[in-house]
Amino acid sequence: MSYTIFDIPILRNLLQGLSLLVLKIFGWRRSGRLPEIPKYVMIAAPHTSNWDFPITLAIVFAFKMRLNWLGKEAIFRWPFGTFFKWLGGIPVNRSKSGDVVAQTIQAFKEKAIMVMMLAPEGTRKKVKYWKTGFYHIANGANVPIVLGFLDYVRKVGGIGPSLIPTGNIESDMAKIRAFYDTISGKSPDKSTPAMIAPQG
Repeated sequence: MSYTIFDIPILRNLLQGLSLLVLKIFGWRRSGRLPEIPKYVMIAAPHTSNWDFPITLAIVFAFKMRLNWLGKEAIFRWPFGTFFKWLGGIPVNRSKSGDVVAQTIQAFKEKAIMVMMLAPEGTRKKVKYWKTGFYHIANGANVPIVLGFLDYVRKVGGIGPSLIPTGNIESDMAKIRAFYDTISGKSPDKSTPAMIAPQG
């Protein structure tokens, strides 16, 4: 894992104060508590707008979270590539999703502390199903899944419940869907229910 903004205590403290102020100005508040566990996969959902990224970033800084996230290679090109990596971003080739899952599982096994934030919808456009990479990473690395969220109706962002993957993805997704069915994205018409393609 490369050196990121989260490794600089003075910046983390400064950004927390600034983010709390910005959230207050725009009428947002944070909710929940950071899990007291060293490693987990955090879902970022729903993802329906370009506004999701800056608001999520403000929530992350408000919690003083230290995390990584995966992004398509294109956003890591000049002139923003170095900046996004500094924010914990890791570029991936989406055409090799199986390799990404395996490499992320290996990273979890090698690190004593690691939080990976993933957006299962994969895009802010409406899609039919969630991608299952987040689940297979958590299951393969034997780490919990934490449900992060942005609710634009209540203007609340933060950390919901967590669950340990059982290996029964349909059963686990039913629990995840029950939570996200109560959350509203900025553009509900682009929101994808927490459902996966039929298995088998």
